Formats: sequence, C-alpha cells, structure tokens
Amino acid sequence: MANPVSGFSKKSKTEKIEWLAANYLADRPDAIALLKSYWNDDPTVQRLHDDFIENTLSNYYLPFGIAPNFLINNTLYALPMVIEESSVVAAASNAAKFWLSRGGFTTEVLGTQKNGQVHINFYGKNDHIVGFFKEIYPKLIATIESLQKNMKKRGGGLIDLELQDHTETLDGYYQIHATFETLDAMGANFINSCLEAIAHTFETEAKDYPSFQQTDLYPEVVLSILSNYVPECLVRAQVRCPVEDLSDKHMEGHEFAKKFVRAIAIANAEKRRAVTHNKGIMNGVDALILATGNDFRAVEAGVHAYAAKDGSYRSLTHATVKDGTFTFWIELPLALGTVGGLTSLHPMVQLAFDILQKPNAQQLMEIVAVAGLAQNFAAIRSLVTTGIQKGHMKMHLMNILNQFQASDSEKQKAIIHFKEHTVSHSAVVAFIDTIRS
Repeated sequence: MANPVSGFSKKSKTEKIEWLAANYLADRPDAIALLKSYWNDDPTVQRLHDDFIENTLSNYYLPFGIAPNFLINNTLYALPMVIEESSVVAAASNAAKFWLSRGGFTTEVLGTQKNGQVHINFYGKNDHIVGFFKEIYPKLIATIESLQKNMKKRGGGLIDLELQDHTETLDGYYQIHATFETLDAMGANFINSCLEAIAHTFETEAKDYPSFQQTDLYPEVVLSILSNYVPECLVRAQVRCPVEDLSDKHMEGHEFAKKFVRAIAIANAEKRRAVTHNKGIMNGVDALILATGNDFRAVEAGVHAYAAKDGSYRSLTHATVKDGTFTFWIELPLALGTVGGLTSLHPMVQLAFDILQKPNAQQLMEIVAVAGLAQNFAAIRSLVTTGIQKGHMKMHLMNILNQFQASDSEKQKAIIHFKEHTVSHSAVVAFIDTIRS
C-alpha cells in the first residue's frame, strides 16, 4: 500500500519517477523507461517543458496535423490542429475543400471585451453601498493605473466598472462588474491583478465610510476573479452559396439543403442532440486552440454557457435557405491570446503561429470560428448523406490495426480490403486473423 509523501515537489524529476514507480507501478517494470523515452533529446527544450507545470515527469504527445485549403476572407490558410481523435482533421480538410470553390468562409469580429467581477457580501441598505460606490469610483480607477499603464499605451485597459445588485438571486450578494480590453493578450493575469487591487481598495475605504460605520454593516469581498463567460468577445463565421451549388454525388442540392437545415433545427430544439452537435464543433475549435497554446478549458466553458444563454442549451450553428441561397453560420465567444503564456514559450506553438502567418488576437478568433463551422458542416453533411460512421470508421481503421501491431504489409492489405467493406472492430479482427492464418 502506498504511503503519503512529504516534500514531493522538492524531489528531482528522477526521484519523483522512482517514487511513483515504487509506490504505484510495481507491476509495470517498463514504467521508468517509458516515461524517460518521452523526454526530448534536447535538454534545453526538455527543461522548458518541465517548467510549464508542476511535478513534471515526462511529455505527453498528441498528433500535430494540418488542414489545408481554408479560404477565409479571400486569404488561403492551412490550419494547425492538435487532437487525438481520428477523422477530425480529415473532416475539416474536406469542408475547406468543399467551400474553396464556393466563395470560402467570411468572418466578422462582433466584440472584443472581456470581463471579471469582485464578488461582495453586503447586508445593509442598498442606497448605502450604491452611494459608497459612486464616491469611491475614482479611487478604484486610480488604484490600477500602474497595473494598466502598459496596456493603456497599447490601446487597452479597463473600460468600465459597474456595481450590480444581485440580492434577488442570492441574499446579500453584490458584485463590481468590470469590463476590459486586453488586445492581443488573453489577459487573465492582467484582469485578475486589476480586480484584486480594486477589491482591496474597495474594502479598505469602506471601513471609513460614515453610513457603514453608523450601521456597523460593512461590505465584505468574497473573491475577485475574471469570468470565462465572454459574450461581448464575439466572432461570427459564415458560408453561403446558391442551393444548386450544394449538389454532389451523394445528393441533389435542394434536398441536401432541406435536410441540412432540418438537422440544425433539431440540434436547436433538442438538448441531447445539441450537446453532441456542439461537441463536434469544439473538435475543430479545441484542436486549433491547443495548437496555438490557448486555454481550451476556458473556451469550452464559455462556449457551452453561451449555447445556453437563452435558458435552454441549443445549437451553436444556424442554417437557412432564403431566396435560393443557403447560409450557414456560427457565433462564438472566444477570449484568445497571441502574446504571453505558451504563445511565446512553446516551440510548436510558435510554429503554429508562423503557419497561420502570425495573426493578431482578432484574426485568430476568426480562424478558430471557421474551424468550428467547418467541423460542423462536415459532420452534418455526413449525417444527412452517407452517415457518420462510414467516414469515421475508415479513419479509425489504422488505430484498430495498430492495436494488433499489424505489419506494413497487413495494413496495406486491410486498407485495400476495407475500401469495399464496412469497417468495424470485429471485422478488422476477423480480417487480421484470416490473413495471419
């Protein structure tokens, strides 16, 4: 049985690995060698990766792929994508190729504001805290001037502070809602630093405010933190073409458009379908977010909250046919950065930005939204024509073959065989057994 460990963070990487192997991996004699085999051969690069997080033991690889032929606002892009799921990159590439000859993707940034809150308990009279906030407002702004000096030089910084009364939702609950422009930085550290400074000044000054002294009821700061829900940091991506241009070998254009629009309507009406529908969108979004060193957990949380902004969880994409024109679009809240964090540290992230021709934050928002829209188009196109499994299982074939350590010769035979046969795990197993016998 494993025992608690003291001072684990102070151990060397090798000592940590040896402790882990002794306490939890006794039945894995290859564990130490496996962890070390994923170390980078360049010690400088490895030290860089070691410092990204705490208690690092090794590296965990994910495939870095490319989806080419994305025509976005008349500029051709190749999108770097980091993801472990088969068929995602292929689906994005197919959607890009489909729309390349139909005008490509158009995008528009609708807003770039980010936000955070100082969360406050106050059980006194509303007019007391309102009056105090009005009086203290200039000091709250002044208290962060040194923090936002450089950001303001670049054209960003705090936009506004607003005291909000949420006591109908939660007894005694107020918040200072702050909005920011952080330009090419995602801005989490900047926003949180500003909020904590604002909170400190607010609470300190409250001690001397006469109305609070008279009632002995003072506002208390509970916490100060940015929000990953950013509906004012919004981007729209769209494709459109005449309905007849949607025709292909699988289906006539008008029939395809009818089924496609209906599929989107179902995802908008039924949350069980909407969740899977939106997960497919995030396959494309997250893969590009990861490749560019941004925070995909923050993006996921904010996007899914946005999908439920009207009180019911709905589709993130929309489709219409009007006057013979098919239009398909998405609006996503995306707080992204192109400077700071891993964007300036991780060599592969830097390479991803070079592939994208060094976009700024707004351009990256547009590219990411296109990745999500393309992924969704590919998925719905498959669902209403050939079905999702045919293409997905073709891509998954190599994973199954690798599970059985198929040789190159066996892989080639399997690829030829399953061009004409349905791929399933059992069918691949049977085929491998046949050729090996």
